[in-house]
Amino acid sequence: MNYPDITSTYTVPNLLPPWPCGSNRANMNSWTGTARSIILFLTLSMCLFAVRSQTAVPRTGHKINEPQGECNNNNCVEDSASVINKWSLPLLRSGDKKLYLGIFFKANWYKSAQYCRYHGMHLASISSQEENDKLEKYIKDNGLGHEHFWTSGTDQAEEGSFFWLANGRPIGFTNWNAGEPNNFKYENGEEEHCLELWNRDGKGLKWNDSPCSFETFFVCEM
Repeated sequence: MNYPDITSTYTVPNLLPPWPCGSNRANMNSWTGTARSIILFLTLSMCLFAVRSQTAVPRTGHKINEPQGECNNNNCVEDSASVINKWSLPLLRSGDKKLYLGIFFKANWYKSAQYCRYHGMHLASISSQEENDKLEKYIKDNGLGHEHFWTSGTDQAEEGSFFWLANGRPIGFTNWNAGEPNNFKYENGEEEHCLELWNRDGKGLKWNDSPCSFETFFVCEM
């Protein structure tokens, strides 16, 4: 899977192996039903990823060398997490979490989740107003308050029952835009099943359900 360069100054990480476990959820042209989609993706999240040697140049210009070899037990997650800790791109600390802004490229919800998992993280969950406000401030301070950001929230298993894929828990605290979630149905038949952050009305980064095929930035947590 190749990601395009964003600028001529630094290179987007090309670190993702092909989809494992017989799932092609990153390809939005192969939907077979929301229930099956979430089962396949949850299975994918538990699979071990093969790791290949790569070099990436993040925003700071510092090169990152990915570990070589194959995953055994949880080694790939641990190794990838240790690599991330060496990045000088700042991580936002929020309680026991560290949040990472995926802003090298825009991707659909599935590819965003895959990228986070490959690096030992998950798409982010938001558990409180304090955490939501802290993340919003961090995004705005980086000049990205006008952008969309994926989280791990989804209701693909059951319409209207949103949960965090990051931890499997039903969403408790919410910060939806007015009238959301509305599961808007588009002319192509696609509906809205994935949770993004979006400053829709100029009132700050609130929550919106959006088609999972929408390509945008994302937030990972570790």
